[in-house]
Amino acid sequence: MARIPIGCEPVVGSLTPSKKKDYRVTNRLQEGKRPLYAVVFNFIDSRYFNVFATVGGNRVTVYQCLEGGVIAVLQSYIDEDKDESFYTVSWACNIDGSPFIVAGGINGILRVIDAGNEKIHKSFVGHGDSINEIRTQVLKPSLVVSASKDESVRLWNVHTGICILIFAGAGGHRNEVLSVDFHPSDIYRIASCGMDNTVKIWSMKEFWTYVEKSFTWTDLPSKFPTKYVQFPIFIASVHSNYVDCTRWLGDFILSKSVDNEIVLWEPKMKEQSPGEGTVDILQKYPVPECDIWFIKFSCDFHYKAAAIGNREGKIFVWELQTSPPAMIARLSHVQSKSPIRQTAMSFDGSTILSCCEDGTIWRWDVVATS
Repeated sequence: MARIPIGCEPVVGSLTPSKKKDYRVTNRLQEGKRPLYAVVFNFIDSRYFNVFATVGGNRVTVYQCLEGGVIAVLQSYIDEDKDESFYTVSWACNIDGSPFIVAGGINGILRVIDAGNEKIHKSFVGHGDSINEIRTQVLKPSLVVSASKDESVRLWNVHTGICILIFAGAGGHRNEVLSVDFHPSDIYRIASCGMDNTVKIWSMKEFWTYVEKSFTWTDLPSKFPTKYVQFPIFIASVHSNYVDCTRWLGDFILSKSVDNEIVLWEPKMKEQSPGEGTVDILQKYPVPECDIWFIKFSCDFHYKAAAIGNREGKIFVWELQTSPPAMIARLSHVQSKSPIRQTAMSFDGSTILSCCEDGTIWRWDVVATS
């Protein structure tokens, strides 16, 4: 397990906005009574950068952000099971480039929805418990990973419906997996984190032939030789409580727990001994009143900034790539009091969406300075 060396104290950001940008509320929608757990812009397809999806209860809704704060409803998908409660949604696409929405939640089933015809393209059954997060491989957007309460991460091909790899076993997570992310440039690498307080880095390099095989497989998906990846290449104990969101920032990792901060750190692997190594904690981005689990941050397309909500309905926007960390904005509104489960930053960061426990969606737009 990677430990933190003494004498490498991280740089902590100040809660006084220094790189200030002004955002104002331009819209607020009440989607329904049930909590909204996820909101995500489509960064997969440049035609749809202003399109986003939300999930809450057994509903997946697709919207478009238009000029002047307008939010237009494009589509709504209601699951056949009224007891389904979706926790996560991700954009993906078919081989022909048509957009897919992949959602999962309490039932442990991944629903792949074809946004072109608003119909279910495929349903993936495999997880033994609820799904906490789904992410898409931007370099190959028909690959998605899912993190589950069943202590595993699974890699799927949404085109063929195949479960290619299962990251679990001897070296796997010992409790619910809450978050997972693909490395932005190393196609073989993913990071996962969860209720065992660890972040684990996994490599698919030696299993990549199976990934390639999943695209050309013509037999039944159930006959595919799904492989277990039992050992991560790195295990980090950066946090002392549940880790509920992790994202790569280049080769560094951003992760957060329930202790009011996002941490930026560098995994330093020992080449000879997989799983071993040290952690260099580089920076900390404070987030007050962010001490309940299942609150996830988001970044703009180029990872210049991160936006995160808290349990009081406030949003903190941090510039990621400055040292010390610079706060861009603290966003609060007198009527926004409900916990914000997730934010979504638009491609250039000029729009920030939040989805809340009370079923509302808030839209903030940057105010143009004259």
